[in-house]
Amino acid sequence: MKFKLIAGPCVIENRDVIFAIAEKLSSLSSKYDIDLIFKASFDKANRSSASSFRGFQLDEGLKILNEVKEEFKIPVLTDIHESYQAKPVSDVVDVIQIPAFLCRQTDLLMASAKAVSNSSKCINIKKGQFLAPWDMKQIILKMEKFGLDIGSNKLWLTERGTSFGYNTLVVDYRSLPQLKNYGCPVIFDATHSVQQPGGMGSKSGGQREFVAPLARAAAAVGIDGIFIETHLDPNKALSDGPNMVPLHRIDKLVGQILNIRECLSDGIASSEY
Repeated sequence: MKFKLIAGPCVIENRDVIFAIAEKLSSLSSKYDIDLIFKASFDKANRSSASSFRGFQLDEGLKILNEVKEEFKIPVLTDIHESYQAKPVSDVVDVIQIPAFLCRQTDLLMASAKAVSNSSKCINIKKGQFLAPWDMKQIILKMEKFGLDIGSNKLWLTERGTSFGYNTLVVDYRSLPQLKNYGCPVIFDATHSVQQPGGMGSKSGGQREFVAPLARAAAAVGIDGIFIETHLDPNKALSDGPNMVPLHRIDKLVGQILNIRECLSDGIASSEY
C-alpha cells in the first residue's frame, strides 16, 4: 500500500485559492510516489462563532472539488455533517470524511457506508477527541453492520489528538498501533492535533510550530498516511489558520516523513518486545 498524503486547505475559500494549492500539491504525488488525496471542506458546520466563514453550499462546493479532480487527475476528499449529504458527495469525491465530533453518529455512518458500498470509494473516520483508541472498535462494528467491507481498506481511521484540558489537545502515540490492530489504514492528522479548539474565543487557535515534530514522531511510530491542512498564507486563511502549514513547507516535511517511515520494515512499528 502506498503512503497516503491527505492535504489541502481547511475550507473552500474560493476557486483560485483551491486551484493554486491543488496545483502545488499535485506535483508531490509523482515526486514521492505516494497516493495524494486533495482535501477541502465545502462547509465547516462546527465553527466556534456563528459569524465565522463556513464555505460554500453543497452544490457549489462539489462543483469546485470536481473541477480539481478533473484538472489535476487526483482523488478528492471532503467531510459531511448530515446524512442526506452522503449520496451526492459520494457521486463526486473519492473519500467521504466523518468529522471527529460526529464519529459516533449512527445515521451519518450508515448513510456513508451505503453511499460507498458498491464502489471503490472510501470512508475516513476521525477518532473523536473524546474517545480512547479502543472505543473505535464499536464504530468499526457499526460500519461492518452497515455493509462496509472493512478488509478491503475502504475504512480509514484518523488520529487527531485527544482532549486534555481547556482548549488543549494531546497526542498519545500508543493509539496509532492500537488503531492499526483493527486492520484499517491509520492516518495521523498532524495539523488538527495542534489545534486549540475555541482557544481564541470566537475561533480556534493552534500551534503550527509543533506540526512537523508531531508528524515525524507519528512516522516513527508507524502510520499509513498523514493528514496536513495547508494554505498559501495560513495567517490569512478563513478557517483554522493557526494550525495550518504554509504550502511552501509541505514538500520538505513529506520527504522527512517518508525517510523516517522507510526505516520501518513493514511501515508500522513493531510492538513485539
